[in-house]
Amino acid sequence: MSSGITVNGLTKRYGAVTAVDRLTFDVEPGKVTGFLGPNGAGKTTTLRMLLGLVTPTEGRALIDGRRYADLSEPRRAVGAVLETTGFHPGRRGRDHLRILALAADIPFSRVEKVLERVGLADAADRRVGGYSLGMRQRLGLASALLGDPNMLVLDEPANGLDPAGMAELRDLLRDLAGEGRTVLMSSHVLSEVAQTVDRVVIVAAGTLRYAGTLTELTSAKTETLEAAFLRLTSNQDTDPASGAAPASAHR
Repeated sequence: MSSGITVNGLTKRYGAVTAVDRLTFDVEPGKVTGFLGPNGAGKTTTLRMLLGLVTPTEGRALIDGRRYADLSEPRRAVGAVLETTGFHPGRRGRDHLRILALAADIPFSRVEKVLERVGLADAADRRVGGYSLGMRQRLGLASALLGDPNMLVLDEPANGLDPAGMAELRDLLRDLAGEGRTVLMSSHVLSEVAQTVDRVVIVAAGTLRYAGTLTELTSAKTETLEAAFLRLTSNQDTDPASGAAPASAHR
């Protein structure tokens, strides 16, 4: 069973620029957590540090208590989608997944299961170069699910999906969380996030603005997620724990 994600004092500096500044939050198993922030807030950098693609300047990001680099079978522990451009256009969708399965010593039978689960079974023999953006998103999600991981880290998984596709994604993510998995997703589609997540982590300018349940965030001031998001990301003096000013933004 997953013990979730722990981010503690996570910081990344590029010379004089601080992209992520002492972020601290937890992502619980059995729930869908939305990771939100405006462009340039440091979301992707944070996810890349979590997945060992970027080295933190300070702090740590742990998966089930360990760094990603220390996981013995990372594809079976974490399924991640950070972009949907890493596909060979001449390769068929099924073959793309089979190559990943072969590299991770995962049986090909698992390929068929994930194709079915993400709704891509009928297009599995088409070349990826002919896929729409939404279909590439589904293929990326299938890749993330291939190792049957306890944890999913998804960057903008709803990008390019039509309303039916977003509804299917919503149901899938909630089903996965219901199985006890840890699900962390970033998204700019706040209306969809509001229907999908249990908890939210909001960042702006690399700092934490809020971490807690969606219900607590929206009910305290009787506002929508969009209104709360705009309030928190436009006021740099906001307390990250409660949304009230003025308190340190770096707890």
